[in-house]
Amino acid sequence: MKNQKDLNLKHDVEAELEWDPEVDARKIGVEAVGGVVTLVGHVHSYHEKWNAENVAKRVHGVKAIANDLEVQLAFEDHRDDSDIARSAVSALEWNFAIPRDRVRVVVAKGYLTLEGEVEWQFQKNAALDSVRHLRGVRGVSNQITLKPHVYAGDVKAKIEAALKRSAEIDSKQVTVETTDGSVTLRGKVHSWMERQDVVNAAWSAPGVKNVIDHLAISV
Repeated sequence: MKNQKDLNLKHDVEAELEWDPEVDARKIGVEAVGGVVTLVGHVHSYHEKWNAENVAKRVHGVKAIANDLEVQLAFEDHRDDSDIARSAVSALEWNFAIPRDRVRVVVAKGYLTLEGEVEWQFQKNAALDSVRHLRGVRGVSNQITLKPHVYAGDVKAKIEAALKRSAEIDSKQVTVETTDGSVTLRGKVHSWMERQDVVNAAWSAPGVKNVIDHLAISV
């Protein structure tokens, strides 16, 4: 039998999904156990699946999310893979944040894979943002790798300084470890959004190739 805390979290996530105009909550089910929220049901696009997950992350008390939503395209949204691939290439070319000719696109049965190399995490994120909303896409796998061209001497100090500057982060609860361009984050944060802020701060340091997130959400 579920405890009251789980029931309250389930209700809060359902209410947040219903509140957001970009999500059709009528066909989304929510389960909550120990802070882990599972989304089930179906949506009409990968973009809506992405939005539903991000909406759930906003709710206080959510520690992890299992996004089991199925994308069921409307008849008029079905497109062949070559058409989706052309749209994806065009979208990437129009985004100035993405270096030209550095990202490749592979599409199979509506599932899109991004490949290639970029220097910064924000460029990898920009590539995903460019294609996840395209009509006919059922899912996106971002396999772009990072190959920084610049290495800053003391990455650990730079990240710690960035955390201290942020009004949204309790830097005293976070420890930073760095080894050869890989950053490991440990400690406690108060929400999923604070956790993402810490991760983003780590990715913003020059020379970072990988961020390992061992942060725990304490509610």
